[in-house]
This record gives sequence, C-alpha cells and structure tokens, in this order.
Amino acid sequence: MEERSNCAPHSWSESVVLDVKPLRSLAPMYPAPLGQKNTFSPPNAPPFVSVTTPFGSFTTESAFPPGFCPLFPSFAASHDVNQKPVDVNFVNNANGFARASEGPDINGSLHNASPSPSFQTPPAAIVSFNKEEPLASGASPPYGRTIKRSPCSNSIHIGNSETEGSNKKRIKTRRPKATGGDLSLLPSSSHDPREPVEVVLMTFDALRRRLMQLDESKRLRPDLKAGTIMMSSDLRANMVKRIGQVPGVAVGDIFYFRIEMCLVGLHSQSVAGIDYMTARFGNEEDPVALGVVSAGVYDNEEDNVDVLIYSGQGSSSKDDQKLERGNLALEKSLHRANEIRVIRSAKDPFVLNGKIYVYDGLYKIHESWVEKGKSGFNTFKYKFLREPGQPDGIAVWKMIEKWKQNPSSRANVILPDISSGIENMPVCLVNDVDDEKGPRYFAYSTTVSYSKPITSSRPLHSCMCNSVCMPGDSNCSCLHQNGGFLPYSSNGILISCKPLIYECSVSCQCPTNCRNRVTQRGVQVHFEVFRTRDRGWGLRCWDAIRAGTFICEYVGEVTESIQGVEYDEENDHIFQPRHADQGFKWNYVPELLGEPSSVDLSEISKPLSFIINSKNMGNISRFMNHSCSPNVFWQPVVHDHGDDGFPHIMFFAAKHIPPMTELTYDYGPSSAEMGDYVQSRRTKECFCGSVKCRGFFG
Repeated sequence: MEERSNCAPHSWSESVVLDVKPLRSLAPMYPAPLGQKNTFSPPNAPPFVSVTTPFGSFTTESAFPPGFCPLFPSFAASHDVNQKPVDVNFVNNANGFARASEGPDINGSLHNASPSPSFQTPPAAIVSFNKEEPLASGASPPYGRTIKRSPCSNSIHIGNSETEGSNKKRIKTRRPKATGGDLSLLPSSSHDPREPVEVVLMTFDALRRRLMQLDESKRLRPDLKAGTIMMSSDLRANMVKRIGQVPGVAVGDIFYFRIEMCLVGLHSQSVAGIDYMTARFGNEEDPVALGVVSAGVYDNEEDNVDVLIYSGQGSSSKDDQKLERGNLALEKSLHRANEIRVIRSAKDPFVLNGKIYVYDGLYKIHESWVEKGKSGFNTFKYKFLREPGQPDGIAVWKMIEKWKQNPSSRANVILPDISSGIENMPVCLVNDVDDEKGPRYFAYSTTVSYSKPITSSRPLHSCMCNSVCMPGDSNCSCLHQNGGFLPYSSNGILISCKPLIYECSVSCQCPTNCRNRVTQRGVQVHFEVFRTRDRGWGLRCWDAIRAGTFICEYVGEVTESIQGVEYDEENDHIFQPRHADQGFKWNYVPELLGEPSSVDLSEISKPLSFIINSKNMGNISRFMNHSCSPNVFWQPVVHDHGDDGFPHIMFFAAKHIPPMTELTYDYGPSSAEMGDYVQSRRTKECFCGSVKCRGFFG
C-alpha cells in the first residue's frame, strides 16, 4: 500500500478506495439534572451511533445505564449542529476580540492552500461567581441566574450561562435545591487562569468523594453523577471549544476521570477519543481536530515520547473504518497543520486496572495512511509529532519507570535512602543544583516525641468490630465518633477535612488493615528530598498522588508552647497548628447536593496550643516548603491517646499532583498579619512564585 505523502495532499494511491461521507448531523444532547433521565433533542434527530462504553455497547439513548448522562454528544458529532462554526479570523488577546492579523501566524505551511489568518479561536466563555453581588440575608445562592461577565474573564460562576456568539436554544434544567448556605468557598475572580481550572477539579472530586461515601455500593458511578451536578450548575471552565492550548491547563497535568477533562475544556468527549469541531477558514468550513486521547483501546504506538501513531475511530473489527467524523477531522487537520492536544494514559499503580490521563501537550499530524489491522479490515493511521519547546509530559513517567526498576540510574543521588530503611519506601537525597552535600544532621524518626507524657481523663476510644470497620455499621463506635461516616474511602482516600479524625486505636478489635487506620500504615509512595534553587531542600514524589492521598505525618518533638524555642538560621523546622480552617476549602459544597452547610466555624477555629520542633528529629515532612498556593494540607488525627488537644498532624494531597512536582503546604500568615499573636516566630520573605503570593509567611 502506498503511503499518503505529507507534502502532496491529493496524492492518494489509486488502488485505495475510501468511503468518504459528510459528517452526520447529530442532535446535541445536554446533561440531565441529577436523578433525571430526560435528554433534549430536536424532534427528528437521527439516532445515536453504536458505541462501546465501560457499560457495554449502546445504540440508543434509552439504553444508557441508570444515572449515566454524557456531558457532551460524545457518541456522534462532537459539535452542536445548531451552532455556527468558529471563525478563525478572530483570536483572543488581553482586550477580548481582535483581528487575526494582530496575532502571530501559527498556521505553518498549508498543503496547497492559500494563506489564511492566524489559526486560533475566540476566547472561552468562562463564567464567574460574582462575589461583588452579596446575597441578601437568608437568600439562596444564584442558581439558574446568568451573571454578566467580561469576555476575558477567567473566574467561575454558578448560574445558567450561554456562550456568546452561539445560537443555541436555551435549555432550562432543574438545579439541586439550594439551602442558602455559604458558597464563599468558591473564588469570586482571578487574574490567574489556573485558579478556575483547579477549583473546578477540586469541587468535582470533593463531590465525587462525598457521593461515593453516600453510596458505598457504587451502584451509580459517583464520577458521572458528580459531573452531571457540575454541568447542571454551570461549574465549568473554558466552555467554548478552542484550538491549541487551554488556559489554566498545563502540560503534565493528570486526570483520573474523562469527565474531569470535559469540565475544564481540555477534551469535551466523555467517551470518544477524538475531539473536533467545525471551523471557518475564510469562506471555507472544515471539521478540525482539537485533541485526542490515547488510552490503550486501539493499537496505538506510544514507545516514543515525541511520536504517537494514532489509530482512527470506528469499528475495525467488523468493517473498514470510514473517513468521517473524527477521522475526517484528523485528515483535515493534517492539511491545516493545526496544533492538536494529546492526552496519553499511564497505569495507576494503586488501583487495579486503574488509568491516569496525562496531558502531553500540543502535537501536529505529519502524515496519514491506511493499513490493515489485526482483524483484516482497513484502519486509518495518523503520525503525530510533538511540538518542540514544551515542558515534559509523559516523558517524566517513562523516566521514573526506569528509576524504579534501577534506582542507581537516578543521577545526582547523594544518598539512596535518607531514612536508612525506616520508611516503607526508600527516600532518595538528590542534588542537581549545587555542591551542597546534604542537610544538617538530624535523627530520622517516623513517630513524634512528647516533652512530657500525655495524660487525659478521656479513655482511649475503641470499637468491637470483629472484622474491618464497615460503613453503616450501627455498632461501630469509631463510626459514631466520626459523625456516622468512615473518614476514608475503601482505597484509603480522605473524603473531607474535619476538625478532628478518630482513627481506630490499639484498643480496637479490628485488624491493622482496617480502612480506618490509613495514617498508621505510614508512607506508601516513593519520595525524594531534592535541592531547590532558592529555598533550600524540598520534597517531591516519584508517583502520581491523587487528591486526598495520605502524604506523611509531621514528626518532631512536641512541646506545649512556642515560648522558649530558640530561633536561629538553622532552626526553621517549627510547625505550629494555628490556622485549622485551611483544609475546609477542600471540602465539597453541601449546597450542590441540597444539603445544609456542615462546617461549624466555631469548631474549626479552635487553636491547638502546641508546637512540633523537627530541628533535631523528624522525617520527610521537615523538608516540605511553604507556598501561598499549596498542594498539600494538614489534618488533625487521633489514634493512640485520648487527648484531643494533642492530635497527630497528618498531611494529605489537596489536588492531583503529577510525579516530580514539589510538595508544599501553607505555613500560615506572618506575625504582622496575625496582629497581637506572639511575635517570637520569625517572619520570612516568600519565594513560592504563586500568583497569590502574600510576600511573607510566618
């Protein structure tokens, strides 16, 4: 078979017969509210095509499983047939819309095509929750209300927003009943496009964890249910499809569910691997590909981190693939030379058959051809080449796989295990910045040391569970102490931040593998202590860390007061739990489920009157640096004594953290910001580099 040349767009081999058909006009399907199965389609809409999903093969919308509501028309055309094609004569700049001639031409060389304007799309209609419009006393949050926003806004809102320039018919959907609670956990506005993306992802995952807690049987997939709630409440970012980079989404970002990518505008298909739309180029209209997901379903070749051989969509096990829909969009993108987002997949080592989606950056298609697949039918193949100058994406994962197989292959290792075998996993000490040979001496320990024995009149809590503690067990005392729910999921993920978590104690009858003993099992991922360029030593992980994963305990010498602690240049290893409400912004918003607010501000604001000094003894936690936009938070946990005033300080992941990302938490405000707080703690200048950097921390 003769390959199709990248330089001759019309030079197909005459021996190859292709069945070329126009895109099917499929009716868009809008997300139904939680608990409803209705969809919205024009009266004479064509039926859905047959697709394969995790639930099996479906050919009509009535065949979808209970509670499943696709967020986008993933099962057919990926664009709204009633929406006007995007005109690529307009691009986005800091002032809104501008003529393409004002921007750089990123088209590259087109195949026998006349010069065309810059290949970009209008700015995304990202909606915003307008905090400047305060709610009246007792009023409900603004569900179902459109708040006017600037075209270049990057904030989030709750309401029923419509995309500018679109002639979609407005569809009214039933929102979950709001209770008038506090929605201030959502940010009002931001100049950082990263913030709305992160808040959308954190809100989604918090909802998913809560729904999973409410339905332990997992009869309905909590990810799909949470996605439906988010969509029906317009809690999304980057709502308009665009070509090229998505604001707020960085190369290397990880996702555990396809719906997460839908919610942030990275890939609008909840099932299909090819995302595309119709765009106008001058007087021409063409389908163009926006992104592809290579998740191991088809025979894609992914050995090279800069090259992807991608198989077309459509059944190749029963018939030849057709040059239509996504395949046609990929073919058109070959000629248009537009950038295409590529999402690759990696194995989740902590979940059986689990998958992690990794955004690998922008690629271009350099050639296409048709070849016979293993089944004997014709399959389209597309050769993607990664655009140069981008940060590493999947390449980081490939590199770490080699380190795990042969730790000595990790360059610039000072010490292969700084814990000397105490931790479950070795902790490398690495310096690829300067000649520093390591931190000052300290005794490595995985348990805290108390300056004086803890005495409490309250007895140590215990349960009488013969097996592991089970959700819904009315006889489990540990369940009652935690408010009627176990604080962790079945795979050890923290559900929500609480004023205090009671794990099973040594007095409990349940075994050590009980799901309510997560932090007692110690570190479960592979960390390394590394030298930073401007903040001393830092901590990062070789593994991807899922939001809610236990990181480590802050270990050191526990004393009752900060008074008498000597501060010097070498003693920056002081932890003082004085802003206990920081983790509650990570929780789900109860109003989205029609629940009253469960946060008791008077309870979470209670200060803890002790400090932990890790100058002379500690563990990996002493190397975690400060950030004003942290990816880790701390949670008080009690499990080995009855004094609630001296809980263990446990760190958990606040968001999905890609491998080799520095782990940071918020040390708290500076002494000046704390007012009449004890001034003995030294204020330091902050170098976290966050858009929301406060400048100093204490």
